[in-house]
Amino acid sequence: MTALSIPVPWYRQRWPWLLFAGPAIVVVASFATLWLAASSDDGVIADDYYKRGLLINREIDRTARAEALHLRAVLRVTREGMASLAIDGLGDASPSTVRLQIAHPTRAGQDRVVTLTRGPADVYVGVIAPRPAGRWLVSVETDLWKLPATPAPDGLAEVHLGAARSAD
Repeated sequence: MTALSIPVPWYRQRWPWLLFAGPAIVVVASFATLWLAASSDDGVIADDYYKRGLLINREIDRTARAEALHLRAVLRVTREGMASLAIDGLGDASPSTVRLQIAHPTRAGQDRVVTLTRGPADVYVGVIAPRPAGRWLVSVETDLWKLPATPAPDGLAEVHLGAARSAD
């Protein structure tokens, strides 16, 4: 008499589970990727990238003009957000206002533009809204010249721009 072997059910064998494991891991990884993509929006850097590309030569000319004038500036910001900007090299051609741009390197939605007005002793003053902690790029410009962006420490206590940056 021969012993009859009872077949083992499929779910008790290891080979079907090994075959199912590959697609199951891919499905779990795709859900993890979907969650990561939805929770960390990097935003669009520029909606009008073509228009900005055409204006690059104008930006280069304004930066070159600031270098030719040997402009140097020192920005000081208090904890309350009071900003003072001293610009050397303007002479009698001091504009009544300048634009201070504070940009986040990766999050365009956190960028700030503040108009500083000329105060006593040709120091430009204004108020900067509170910013989240992190690294910032600071630049100062008018319609005629632009001091290039300078990395600033957290808090913006004192930032040197233009020729003043190289004097550090």
